[in-house]
Amino acid sequence: MASPSELATERSHSKPLGIRCWEYIKRAKLSYKTHQAVVLIITFFAYTTYHATRKTTSIVKSALDPQSSAAGFKFSWRITYLSSPAETQRRSWVLGDGWAPFNGSDGTALLGQLDVAFLAVYAIGMYFSGHLGDRMNLRIFLTVGMIGTGLFTSLFGVGYWANIHSFYYFLIVQMIAGLFQSSGWPSVVAVVGNWFGKKKRGLIMGIWNAHTSIGNITGSLIASTLLSYGWGWSFVVPGLLIAFMGILVCLLLPISPESVGADRQEEEEDDSVDSPKKKKEGVTEPLLGSHTEMKENAVGFIEAWRIPGVAPFAFCLFFAKLVAYTFLYWLPYYISHTAIEGKYLSDETAGNLSTFFDVGGVLGGILAGHISDRLDARAITAATFMYCAIPALYFYRSYGHISLAMNIALMFICGMFVNGPYALITTAVSADLGTHSSLNGNSKALATVTAIIDGTGSVGAAIGPLLTGYISANSWSAVFTMLMAAALVAGLLLTRLVVAEVAARISETRSQGRSQSRSQEPEINV
Repeated sequence: MASPSELATERSHSKPLGIRCWEYIKRAKLSYKTHQAVVLIITFFAYTTYHATRKTTSIVKSALDPQSSAAGFKFSWRITYLSSPAETQRRSWVLGDGWAPFNGSDGTALLGQLDVAFLAVYAIGMYFSGHLGDRMNLRIFLTVGMIGTGLFTSLFGVGYWANIHSFYYFLIVQMIAGLFQSSGWPSVVAVVGNWFGKKKRGLIMGIWNAHTSIGNITGSLIASTLLSYGWGWSFVVPGLLIAFMGILVCLLLPISPESVGADRQEEEEDDSVDSPKKKKEGVTEPLLGSHTEMKENAVGFIEAWRIPGVAPFAFCLFFAKLVAYTFLYWLPYYISHTAIEGKYLSDETAGNLSTFFDVGGVLGGILAGHISDRLDARAITAATFMYCAIPALYFYRSYGHISLAMNIALMFICGMFVNGPYALITTAVSADLGTHSSLNGNSKALATVTAIIDGTGSVGAAIGPLLTGYISANSWSAVFTMLMAAALVAGLLLTRLVVAEVAARISETRSQGRSQSRSQEPEINV
């Protein structure tokens, strides 16, 4: 007869692997900071794989539609290179005839329609994902989203081996993939928000948000490397990668301190000790409260829109993501069809080169977060970066063809100024607004506000690539004009908030000056 301990061991081994892993984590009694590190690492790599799968389409475009550049790239400085038919013929032989239906005269427009279909469904799904994520187990919700994304990303690549040439097959697969992708951002922000308070939010989230650019870089390198083996592999491998990461999320991700019995007081004590400002203000409230409190304080969709600052930042992100996603989906294509120093680059080289835009984005996100923390001015920082993006885009369009080094340098600068405010608004700003004082302690607004802001931005992300597909058929000069105009509008939309922040800084400086002058006045002894 088996002993009680043997029976317990047998029952333990009979449980699914995920439950056993989760029970082990709860029994481990890790410190609060260790749990925070685990959360940051897992969510970082989780969303890295989201962006890696999202990036593959832009890398494969040139292989699907290799012949469409003749009508699409008509910069005035390109004319000197159009007299090299031998180079063009050699390039076309290397690339082959593309893939029907994208290798026809309307191939560029069809690829643009795929982009807008994906991003439109992604944007619509985003508005519902925050609502669902607040009412479901975030670990399960995120896992389903990642495995679903992996499945339909892989199905796009399966079209290569199945010899599928139906546009509607690729369209439907992209739309469903966009729906699953929409589960990612509200979920990871909500999980991170459960574990981290307001201390150095801009810097921490700026560094953490590097997963966006790292994911783009990873996706570019994987897709471009595998392109020579057949474009299907460029989708299947990232798809398998995100599905595998989804399994790890299910096994290892602690969604909140309460779920693993962690003591939130450790963080609160650290915040109150380390920050002089917090000593005066009291303990910093976490971005999200307990699960019980969230159920008691549901935030409606319209109510979240009415939070001061949500609408301006949401519409600012609309135009910021229009610029960022146009680069995300079209930059490798643009590079491979642009003569640099009189030579065209291969698709693989162009895909690798495009990663410098994302490297600049990593630095831009960190700088924007750090600067906004130091100045305590999110709107000023975001608007300044958007205004600086305008000359950066102009110089890249005008001088990027001169040399490879010049192209890389200007691309890096563009990435820094374009992705900086994008990263700031989707992370620190969303967290700030999700815990706005007007909510009177309502802790459930974060996921909803994040979904509203990023969902609105995703509408712009859908429109940008779509317009580029049509406008580039006539002139890429017009595409860059559109991008510069979008950056200008993004900055202008924050004008009222910028004025308010400037007024607050001036008022604060004056009050500090008056207090210092009073403290320096000599005491009068009676």
